[in-house]
Amino acid sequence: MDFESAALIATSLKYIAVGLCMIPMGGVATGIGVMFGSLVTEMSRNPAAKGTLFTYTLIGFALAEAAGLYAFVVAFIILFS
Repeated sequence: MDFESAALIATSLKYIAVGLCMIPMGGVATGIGVMFGSLVTEMSRNPAAKGTLFTYTLIGFALAEAAGLYAFVVAFIILFS
């Protein structure tokens, strides 16, 4: 195997790894959708707890979004290293 073939394989594997790093984004999007769907359901059941529920939902949203951002950062580190 010559140098050009090895470089081509390494580049191809790098792109595959970046694609695999983007898989958690689907889970993040699903989790955020479920979170806000549950918020709407619970606010319709108990409107008095709106402030508390919204606060907890925003904390959950931030944690879920952070997981997605970590995956995004890892993908860019792999892509540009």
